Amino acid sequence: MEKRNYQREMEAEIARLEGRKPTLLLHSCCGPCSSAVLERLTEHFQVTLLYYNPNIEPEEEYLHRLAEQERLLTLLPGEIPMLPCEYDHEAFEAFAPALAEAPEGGERCLACFAMRLNYTAEQAKVHGFEYFTTTLSVSPHKNADNVNRIGEEAGKRYGVKYLFADFKKKNGYLRSLELSRQYELYRQDYCGCQYSIHNS
Repeated sequence: MEKRNYQREMEAEIARLEGRKPTLLLHSCCGPCSSAVLERLTEHFQVTLLYYNPNIEPEEEYLHRLAEQERLLTLLPGEIPMLPCEYDHEAFEAFAPALAEAPEGGERCLACFAMRLNYTAEQAKVHGFEYFTTTLSVSPHKNADNVNRIGEEAGKRYGVKYLFADFKKKNGYLRSLELSRQYELYRQDYCGCQYSIHNS
């Protein structure tokens, strides 16, 4: 089976917009990852950011990353609003301990992606967004096939269009590194949860 090119699919979807800028809810895992993604998407969409990451612990780390995300939005050109949400670590704890022995990138991570993308799709539906997507694929440590499959499933579940993407393509990850240096963003050394701390 031919491997899907999500970058090409995104470009084709943008071309179909013919200059129209629809609303898009962007799930962001952190400021550094969102930097290059926002640069790319705001040209074509009216982007609102959602920082929903119940996996991150301890709470101080969650708040540190949130503060950096908010700071980045004040530094980027234009106005990019954030949809507020609470730190809901119980949502992660509801399934993660049973998958404690899963390897990094395995079933626990897939369940974590699903938790975050389903919530994003639900919020996109509630607030009337035309599209939603996530920054997760900008990381070279995240499998774009898994991220996009889970995003597509969430979109179908809630009736919102998922924007397929592989944001690491076209030097997306390298651009995020450049922007992180430019804006002096805090770059964490683990994905977020206690299991990733031990595996980093």
